[in-house]
Amino acid sequence: MSETRPKIRLDELPKAPGVYLMKNAKGEVLYVGKASNLRSRVGSYFGKEAHDRYQVRFLVSKVASVETVLTDNAKEALLLENTLIKKHRPRYNIDLKDDKSYVSLKLSVRDEFPRIYVTRRIKKDGSLYFGPYSSAWACREVAEFIEAHFKLRTCGDHEFRNRVRPCLQYQIKRCDAPCVGYVDREAYGKVVRQVRLFLEGKSGELKKIVGELMQGAAEREAYEEAARYRDLLRDIDKTLERQKVVSHRVVTRDVVGLHREGEALSVYLMMVREGSLQENRSFHFKSHEEDAEVLASFLLQYYAEGRFIPAEILLPAVLPEAESLTEILGERAGRKVELLLPQRGEKSALLKLAGQNAKQAFLSRDQKQKDAEEVLADLQARLGLQKLPQAIECYDISNFQGRESVGSMVIFREGKPYRQGYRHFKIKTVEGANDFASMYEVLTRRLRRAAGGEEAWSLPDLIVIDGGKGQLNAAAQALRDLEIVGVDLIALAKSKLLGETWRDRAPPEAPRSRSEERVFLPNRKNPVFFPPNSSALFVLVQVRDEAHRFGIEFHRKLRKRRTLDSTLAQVPGIGAARRKKLLQHFGSLKRIRAASAEEIAAAIGVPTELARRLQDSLGEGEI
Repeated sequence: MSETRPKIRLDELPKAPGVYLMKNAKGEVLYVGKASNLRSRVGSYFGKEAHDRYQVRFLVSKVASVETVLTDNAKEALLLENTLIKKHRPRYNIDLKDDKSYVSLKLSVRDEFPRIYVTRRIKKDGSLYFGPYSSAWACREVAEFIEAHFKLRTCGDHEFRNRVRPCLQYQIKRCDAPCVGYVDREAYGKVVRQVRLFLEGKSGELKKIVGELMQGAAEREAYEEAARYRDLLRDIDKTLERQKVVSHRVVTRDVVGLHREGEALSVYLMMVREGSLQENRSFHFKSHEEDAEVLASFLLQYYAEGRFIPAEILLPAVLPEAESLTEILGERAGRKVELLLPQRGEKSALLKLAGQNAKQAFLSRDQKQKDAEEVLADLQARLGLQKLPQAIECYDISNFQGRESVGSMVIFREGKPYRQGYRHFKIKTVEGANDFASMYEVLTRRLRRAAGGEEAWSLPDLIVIDGGKGQLNAAAQALRDLEIVGVDLIALAKSKLLGETWRDRAPPEAPRSRSEERVFLPNRKNPVFFPPNSSALFVLVQVRDEAHRFGIEFHRKLRKRRTLDSTLAQVPGIGAARRKKLLQHFGSLKRIRAASAEEIAAAIGVPTELARRLQDSLGEGEI
């Protein structure tokens, strides 16, 4: 701490509200915080009290400078802190970036004719988002329910604007075809309101509306329409039966539980709609912040623009900036929002239940991490690795009849896929099917990025090659040529792929004492075998299979695009620019064939007659 103190002149900091950014010697932002009094708050990190807290002491030891930004009030400080956290992704702030792995339902209410669909990204586009759902299957089941009963459009905006005749959804009575004017905006808007009520859990109000519609249809002797509303009422009741009743009052609230052990903590969110528990979600962080600070940052990030915010949020701690946070959430929701800390009664019991679930989620995650560490430690011991393989990268080469060779790279962290780091490599310097040279090229290109100091390409603990000794030797040569040290390297291959003779194989009825998988190590002649059903081997196989899947998936896309492009190139009047537009808009020949001449003409900006000639040239087919 003494090294950083000279660069941090506490007496020069203002006694005013604002945001502070703690940076290391490289100028990287380590932590972003807010304060009503910047001098007092920043000074607290360097006092005796903070020195007794290991997490704070560890953070401060890395801080070389502190930058401050003044704001007019505490509310502005809250908003600015949230913005800067999203921008800089500081290591020591809590961050809900893992939200991408959970699905939500998006209702595009800003569209003239809104639609509902499943998404993993929440944007500030004026749409309404419901969720997130802990199960993608459950989310899609809700979307399916809405499509079946409320008849919202499912087509994309471009297709919607250019359609001249109803699609199949209209034929099977799952859409009222607003694209061609079969339903007006006012009538469609009433259906959208029903969908909102359903997703917000306001089933009582929704059932009342649907009941009135059913009665009106019956009085008009529109019995088929009345039967549809009757079925909708029945299915709404079925949906409610699957939800656990936690309150006999008609309430919409979220209940937040928190459990902490040292700097590790879990936040558990229970979503109560109309008195019924609909969804649960757990979040896991590491933070030196006090519980109140964690909760304030969590609420601001979680209830982002567009996400549904309930009328009540029950919290396990008092927030110092509760008034400002309440105002911000109320503005986002467009109505009053209350942050409550109940001490007794039904709400207190719900809060206690959320706390118990937070503890259970913490212990479950902690146990999973310990189990993963044990498996990785076993892998390290069996293969004699230099360090625990917490970061593993695997590489695979695939080609089609010696053409269009591609390399795939997947990353596993602590035994789990890290999909943000997956990469593809188009082979540039190798002609024909030469897996060894292709592997050398891919590893060289990847390792040069690490040697160049690119943070996103930092070196893993272990590199796994899909293949045998030849691929392993090529990868090892790449490491040597770039003078990369400290990274373990192995290759994994099935025995049947390595040309073993009948003498090497045990008869089918004989009990197996070892796996069919072989692990090759540099500078070792014989492969390493693992016992069958080994958890350590399972991790390697999972990594290898994922690299293979990722590579084949990309390779199929390349082949499909080449086939489409070459087919369209044979059509007179369709040049490279138009082929590109067709592929971008329709994606496949099957969809082009299914489209009308008018749709094709609108998509690529050609006369309808040329679009008809294109259809005639393509003919029938399944591509």
